[in-house]
Parts: sequence; C-alpha cells; structure tokens
Amino acid sequence: MKSFTLEELAKRVGATLMGDGSMRISGVDTLDEASENDASFLANIRYREAMKTSKAGVICIDTETEPLDGKQYLISKDPSRAFQIIAELLRSSRESTAFTGIHPTAVIDPTATIGKDVNIGPFVVIDKKAVIGDRTTISAHSFIGTSVTLGTDCHIYPSCTIREECQLGNRVILQSGCVIGSCGFGYIMDEKGCHRKLEQLGHVVLEDDVEIGANATIDRARFKKTIICQGTKIDNLVQIAHNAEIGAHNILAAQTGVAGSAKTGHHVMMGGQVGVLGHVTVDDYTMVATRSGISKSLKTGKYRGSPAIPIPEYNRQEVHVRKLKEYAERLKTLENKLANLPK
Repeated sequence: MKSFTLEELAKRVGATLMGDGSMRISGVDTLDEASENDASFLANIRYREAMKTSKAGVICIDTETEPLDGKQYLISKDPSRAFQIIAELLRSSRESTAFTGIHPTAVIDPTATIGKDVNIGPFVVIDKKAVIGDRTTISAHSFIGTSVTLGTDCHIYPSCTIREECQLGNRVILQSGCVIGSCGFGYIMDEKGCHRKLEQLGHVVLEDDVEIGANATIDRARFKKTIICQGTKIDNLVQIAHNAEIGAHNILAAQTGVAGSAKTGHHVMMGGQVGVLGHVTVDDYTMVATRSGISKSLKTGKYRGSPAIPIPEYNRQEVHVRKLKEYAERLKTLENKLANLPK
C-alpha cells in the first residue's frame, strides 16, 4: 500500500503542517470514519463537531478554522482541493483497469488513423476515416463513427457512442453511456398530417478539457454544429439539443435540458433539472438555481424559479406563497365581516 509522510503531503499540496511530519498516511476517509492512517478534511463549518471526535491522522482545514489540541492539520486556503490531491496521490498506486494496447476483438476500419500509445478495449468499433489522437483510451463496447476526430489524451469510458463527423479536442472525457452526435429533434408535418423527419446534417464539437457525464446526450446540428466550449463540465443525464452553444467553463448539473439554438456565455452555472428554452441567450457568469425554467434571455446575475427571475425577487414572492393559507383565511374573515355589515 502506498503511503506518504505528512511532511511529504504538506509539500505536495502546498499546505502548512501542524503535527508530526514523519507520520505516514495511507488512506482517505470522512471525518467520522477515518482512522489514524487516514487523511480527512473540513470544508463546511457544519461538520466541526465531527472534527472534534475524528480519529483521522491528519485533517485538511482552511486558514480561518481554529485548530483543536491533540490533532494534526494541513492548513491551506482550499482544504477540499488539498484533500483531493492527497486522495489522487494515494489512488495512483492502484492498478489501472483500462485495457492497454488494441484488443483483438476491436473492429477498426483500415482507413482509420490511430495515434501512438492508444488503448482500444474489447468490442470497440472504429469506423472509416476516424482519427484517434495519441494516448487516447477508448473503453469496451464504444462506437466511433465515420470521420470522427479525437484529440490527444482523451478518455472514452465503456459503451459511449460518437456519431459521424463529430470533433473532440484534447483531454476530453466521456463517461459511460453518453451519446455524442445523435440526431436533433426536428420534424415537419406534411399535407396528410404526418410528421416527416428533418435530416440533421451537422455535427458536434467538444473543445479541449470538456467532460460529459454518464448517459448525457448532445445532438448534432441540423446543418452547422452544436458546440461545447473549452473546459465545460456537463453532468449525468443532461440533454443538449441541436445547434446549441454552451460557453467555456460552464457547469451544468444533472437532468438539465437545453433546447435548440440556445446559447450560454462563459462560466455559466446551472443546477439540476434546469430547463432552457430554444433560441435564448444566457450571459457570462450567470447562475441559475435547481429546477428553474429559462424562458427568455438572461443578463448576468443569479436566478431562480420558473420562469427564472432574479433570486431576491423570487425570495420575496416565495414569502407570500408560503403565506397563502394565512392570506386565504384573512380574506375569508374579511368577507364574513363585509357580509355582516348593515345594509
């Protein structure tokens, strides 16, 4: 089992050590379950009581948290990040489960271009003229379509589908089951009242450092491209419709849905189950709370509700909503008084 001394960990995470630098740490755990060989962290003041009774060998805290006697600490500006670095250092000692090399059951068209040090797992299909960049891993049962381009150091987890002509940049991560480049949802009604499919002739572009969560779907454009810009992270079960453009460094939480031709700026954050109407624009640095509905374009700010409104306004309205029963009773009382007035 891999382990590090506290002195080594302090240097790795850029933290100030309070404790015995020679003590070794070999695992990570929560405050209430950690042992003397584990590192843990306090990133929320609500768990301060758990820190008091924790048996953790070292606890990552921030510079504002008051240390307790009898415990050891790694003190930094961001204890959650410090803990994550420690967890990754220890986890790196585990044997990788990724298949190395090209598995004999993989089906690769002769016209495909495969880079250096690429891993292709069992039952992967790579169609004609696809280009796979150096050091990319494609896990079992994934499909790479015609003329797809994957950059370097990408990781495609099992059972992903990347449809024809889609373009992935460098260091893109696709979690299991996601579908990139499925047909956009477009139909027209003919003279007989039947829905006729509009062929989706465009593609999807995922720029560098994008990560797409499990079972998320990103539709190909009708004739141009659907774009997920650099550094954006998309959670599980998110749907991005055709021709949408998701800006750089966005965060979209699970079950969010973005309709066709919607556009977001950079550093936009959306909570779970947010719905975005087609053709609207969401400005840079906008934050939208869980289960909100965006029915019109939003300027930079914080929003909540359906339709989404500025949070201060939403909170004021919510106070009245919670008092509806009281208001109804007061109205009934007033109506009775009015009914009993002399005529």
